[in-house]
Amino acid sequence: MSDVTMRVAVLGGGSFGTALASIAADNGARVCQWLRDPELAAQINCEHRNGRYLPDYAINPAVTASTEMAEVLEGAKLVLVAIPSQAFREVVRQARPWLNAEQILVSTTKGIQEEGFKLMSQILEEETGFAHIGVISGPNLASEVAQKQLTATVIASDDPETRTCVQTALGCDYFRVYASNDRFGVELGGALKNLYAIAAGMAAALGMGENTRSMLMTRALAEMGRFAVARGANPMTFLGLAGVGDLIVTCSSNLSRNYRVGYALGEGKTLDEAVASLGQVAEGVNTVRLVREKALEDGVYMPLAEGLYQVLFNGVPAREMARLLMRGEQSSDVEFVLPREDVKQDRRDAGAPND
Repeated sequence: MSDVTMRVAVLGGGSFGTALASIAADNGARVCQWLRDPELAAQINCEHRNGRYLPDYAINPAVTASTEMAEVLEGAKLVLVAIPSQAFREVVRQARPWLNAEQILVSTTKGIQEEGFKLMSQILEEETGFAHIGVISGPNLASEVAQKQLTATVIASDDPETRTCVQTALGCDYFRVYASNDRFGVELGGALKNLYAIAAGMAAALGMGENTRSMLMTRALAEMGRFAVARGANPMTFLGLAGVGDLIVTCSSNLSRNYRVGYALGEGKTLDEAVASLGQVAEGVNTVRLVREKALEDGVYMPLAEGLYQVLFNGVPAREMARLLMRGEQSSDVEFVLPREDVKQDRRDAGAPND
């Protein structure tokens, strides 16, 4: 950290946003966190604890919380946007009057907006027009980050200043921040892995073993790669932390919200019951529907996404879905191919981020 204390704003009072706020404060930054709930903000300020999402985590006392957007954003160099995808654009619009083009805006949200199939960093671009935009993604279970277990993440941006700023603000001896210039691929990986975590949870509840989970994750990675190529991303990004790394942790841990939703479905609960029992947003549920529709539109073969859609929205029993998947097309084992130049050019023409 330089002699000038960095000011960091965190928008969102969830588990990951809270953990990142505390890390930045540990690193010497002046951190202010925005929350909708005044009672939760008061608890963070008085008890240095987020009783709703991380009840056992001692937040750095230097973190202050507020429901006033202007107060949180004033003077901030780095703004971390940790808002669920459904409310992401609304909150960015609410923040816009107090944002300026010199600030660095970074999304930590792994989701997709339904209208226009937009990733969160694209929403940041649309709503602000700023140049310093990035995304954080990787195998980052918030509860483990809060426990200061060794963790790595990726800051992805085509802007070097954004990458360096986030590494400075958040990098420490237990939270390693790697850099990437493939913002689109990193962000897409973070969104896609959520739906396969649901499948892994269902398989576990059905009593399927390690062979099944291994097959599931490997075929999920191939499916993610096919979808990424069709959208113009670099499939090699999926071999890193934001792809296979995030896929492994979210398909292997009952700390994953999406895994827990899938487990409940595998036990025979309805989708509404599974989501209600979680008590938090599981981004993968909405992602299943959006990705399945986009795959059909683009002609991408995604049997796992299709099977999950049938279970979640058409009432097909999870065990029946598993049998159907085993009768599907037997394609090549390794399917990583580079994106076609015409697809990449279409994305460049549309103003998409560089790979």
